[in-house]
Amino acid sequence: MATSKKATKKAPAKKASSKKSAKKARKYSPSVGKDVEREMREMKKGKLKSGRSGKKVTSRKQAIAIALSEARKEGKKVPKNPNK
Repeated sequence: MATSKKATKKAPAKKASSKKSAKKARKYSPSVGKDVEREMREMKKGKLKSGRSGKKVTSRKQAIAIALSEARKEGKKVPKNPNK
């Protein structure tokens, strides 16, 4: 009973260079960002209209959703809509 073992586990060595060398893939293409900027400018001017009803868009989230939807229709790199 006098012998006691200490559990010593070594953490695996991490490579510092692996973070810099491995780039993450883009979720959105750069052109989609430009589309979103364009839609935001239209919304701020008060010229952005929603689809069927044609009502003026006042929400920032709505403007982004419209831009992403149009980008999907054009076949640009955009993740699938999580709500559909």
